[in-house]
This record gives sequence, C-alpha cells and structure tokens, in this order.
Amino acid sequence: MPFINVRGVDHFYQWIRDSNNTARKPVMVFVHGWAGSARYWSSTAHALSADFDCLLYDMRGFGRSTLPDQPLNLGYEMSDYADDLAILLDQLGLTEISVQAHSMGASVATFFINRHRDRVKQAILTCNGIFEYDERAFKAFHKFGAYVVKFRYQWFLKFPFADRMFMARFLSRPIDKSDRFAFLEDFLLADYESALGTIFTSVSKEAVEIMPREFANIEVPTLLVSGEKDQIIPAKMAKQASKLNHKLDYLELSNTGHFPMLEDSDSYLRGIRNFLQQSAILVESHNR
Repeated sequence: MPFINVRGVDHFYQWIRDSNNTARKPVMVFVHGWAGSARYWSSTAHALSADFDCLLYDMRGFGRSTLPDQPLNLGYEMSDYADDLAILLDQLGLTEISVQAHSMGASVATFFINRHRDRVKQAILTCNGIFEYDERAFKAFHKFGAYVVKFRYQWFLKFPFADRMFMARFLSRPIDKSDRFAFLEDFLLADYESALGTIFTSVSKEAVEIMPREFANIEVPTLLVSGEKDQIIPAKMAKQASKLNHKLDYLELSNTGHFPMLEDSDSYLRGIRNFLQQSAILVESHNR
C-alpha cells in the first residue's frame, strides 16, 4: 500500500484511474468524513475515472493513516487537516485539482479551497452545512460522542447485525453489507485522540461562527449535495449555506440519508456530472 509521510504521519493514498485510457486527466481528490476512510469513495471514484484521475486518501488518525507511537502535538481543527491535505498534494506534485468531500471532510475541504484558491477548479461538498449553536445540545452531543469513542471493542465486528445497528441512523436506504461492515470497522480502528478531537472541533461554537464565513468566501464553482432525510446534517443546513454565495449550487436527493453517494448512486452521479459539465462550460466561457 502506498503511503506519504505528512508531518510525521504516514498517510495512505490510492489512485483510481481508467485502465483503458492511460492519458493524463484532471485530478479529483476525495475527502472522507469523521471516523471513516477513503474506502467508501471507491465506487464513486471508479464511476468518474473515465474523466478524472481520482486520488483517495485517509486523513490523519483515520483508516490506514495510523499515528506513530510518539506524540506529535498536531491539532485537530479542520484547518489543520486542510494543511495536511496541502502538504500531501505538494509531495505528489499536484498543483490543480477538483475536490469531492463528505461530512466533516467537506469542512476540511472548505478550508482548503479558501486557502488554496489557485489550486482548486471546482468542488463538490456532500452532507455539510451551517449549524445553529445550541449550548445544551452541543454539550450533550460532545458527552455522548466521547462515550461512544471511548467504549469501542473489536468484538463488535463479530456481533450479529452490528453493522446494521451501527449504520441505522446514517441511512434512509439500504447499502451493501460490505460497505456497512467497512464503516463499522473504520470506526472501531480510528485513533482515539483523533476521533475525539475532531468531534469537539467540527461541532463547536467556533465552527458555527467560522463556517458561514468560509462558505461565503468560496470563489470556485461548488455544489452542495444533501440527503433529504439526513439525520446527521439535515438538508436545511446545506440549503442555508448555499444562500450565502452565488458560487454555491444546491442539490437535494430524495429519500437518502447521510451517504447519498451509496444510497442512490445513480441519482448522485447524475447530479454531480451535470454540475461538472456546467462548471466546465462556465470556466470555458470565462477564459474566452
């Protein structure tokens, strides 16, 4: 498996390319969400590989990007993970990319987009948006999240229907058992400090204050995609974000939850391909 060392952490990365077309194509980078890994982006990347060279990677402390034994004193802010991505791309020699990101990863991508505007052609941000601050609700979420992260055991993988129970709140439609099992496995393997640290930084009063400005500052064509029945990040949050900036388009997929790219892959791919086509037309028109 290929790895690149970023700030003392070996980051797993993977290229998905069309084996029938070896010509160099534009690069699309995929960013996964909290406690997950790049694995769940694989089917989407394969579907787009005729038009893009697709780069998948696991963020620090998640998936196969495990932390070393010695402490590194690295932060868990979304901007810290955006810096990791910038270093990863530098080491791969990538100067211009498109971005497709999900959930917490979409927050990371938003920071990256605004700090490296000259490197991003277009972006797709799935299941993300603007939270309203509720001190009581946030404290309860952090307390519950800390409990869930602390009490994780590998024997969960052998428990009948554990994958179904774990994914139930995330989904509106069924997905393949292999995908459900992979999500549970990634969650159990996630580094404790990374999983806990990002809970506190991605859902916080500071994030509520910062993210509207970040969405408003995006200067590249960007599509916000929501699942109509997403219980984790309700669609109204992305819809609200889309109103902050004329560069932001909005797509809501009916009867899908927090993983629309897996729950209704046909509609998801149709929607993002339409956006990518329109984005290319706008860029070509602007360059004339």
